[in-house]
Amino acid sequence: MKKYQKIGFAILLGGIAYGISQYFMAYNFAVLIAIITTLVALWTNEGLPLGIVSLLPLILFPAFNILSVNDTAVNYSKSIIFLFLGGFMLAIATEKIGLHKVIANKLMRIFPKTPWGIIFSVSLASALLSGIISNTTTALLLIPIATFLTTNKKLTIRLLLSVAFGASIGGIITPIGTPPNLIFMGFLDEHNLQGIPFLKWVMLMLPLALVMLFFMSWILSRGIKKKDINIHLEKISINNKHKKMLWILLSLVVLLFINSPIKPYWNGLGLNEKMILLGFGLVMFLPKFGFLEWRDSKKIPYEIIFLFGAGFSIAAAFTATGLSKELAAYLMGLKDLPMFIVLIIVGGFAALMTEVTSNTALTAVLLPILFGLSEAFPPKETLLIELVATICASYAFMLPISTPPNAIAMSTGLVKVKDMARFGVIFDFFGIIIVAVAAYFYWHIML
Repeated sequence: MKKYQKIGFAILLGGIAYGISQYFMAYNFAVLIAIITTLVALWTNEGLPLGIVSLLPLILFPAFNILSVNDTAVNYSKSIIFLFLGGFMLAIATEKIGLHKVIANKLMRIFPKTPWGIIFSVSLASALLSGIISNTTTALLLIPIATFLTTNKKLTIRLLLSVAFGASIGGIITPIGTPPNLIFMGFLDEHNLQGIPFLKWVMLMLPLALVMLFFMSWILSRGIKKKDINIHLEKISINNKHKKMLWILLSLVVLLFINSPIKPYWNGLGLNEKMILLGFGLVMFLPKFGFLEWRDSKKIPYEIIFLFGAGFSIAAAFTATGLSKELAAYLMGLKDLPMFIVLIIVGGFAALMTEVTSNTALTAVLLPILFGLSEAFPPKETLLIELVATICASYAFMLPISTPPNAIAMSTGLVKVKDMARFGVIFDFFGIIIVAVAAYFYWHIML
């Protein structure tokens, strides 16, 4: 399908959404649904560049009296965006000096040379890197390494899948690991709700990610015999740049750790986490201390930053127009169900919808709707429901269009759709269940 056909198809879907919605809702609700449908379609079919689609709310929302220009534009400069900007700078520095190769190489040498050990080491490297840099960048960095680790085609396919799936699994470990996390944190800021400190977020998500990694590696290792392993590892020595960057990252982790309150024992330092991340990112440009020059800033994916702005604008539009409460009214039937079943339903909807659309766009649309359930559920349970939706939006494994890492794995030409779907459907359903279990039995206590 050509670009103009994709654009026309997206507009057609928006028109259909408007035609259906106007029979059930007010005019301004129907218009907003039509605009969002068009944006999601363009994000999904790439009829226009990602960054361009993400800027369209600045024109469309004021044009259709959804939000004023100023009320829309303010969403593109929220403080949470600068947290991710600092993360991008650290990621670019990590890539520039080749630290990712050192991490992957060291992990490969730690674990046993068994099918499970090899696949787990690759997925763990992908997950850990995805916790501090974007999952797209992680996949781009590690896919070439996974491709040339072995000459066994069957094992290569499993390793490529472990990189893609590991990046999605690891993205949840920190608030900066994947865009839906930041959309969620920004949503809490927008509604003056208490945020989740960096350390507490890691404590909530790390056990879940490890369980997913163990299970995923075990499933992917099925059918691979020890005789099929033929691994070629580069000998990469740690140089001074690597050591310096590791100390910087370690200092960042320590600062975030002592800054996070652990009540009633420790109130934290009270520093703004967004500014901490941005500050460490800017340190990368200091002469003789950092590793970046201004020309390296061209590698910052500004289209992702615009995407955050679009997501926050959509959330603001849902709230301002009252559409979130309107849609939440249709979900009020959930209040009569057991909480665990509600978490399964919400998580399942988020995970399955993410298979065919942008997880960032889905999170931006879904969170305001779910927030309308605050009238039916206590504040903590409402927070749990939204957090489950956010995490499950990253746990889409079945299709190439589900996440950027999946698409990157497919781009090698070695992974087929049937390979991804065969394993992905297992991980989708396991992910939904394990997220709901974690939320019901663990997060509920920790939050």
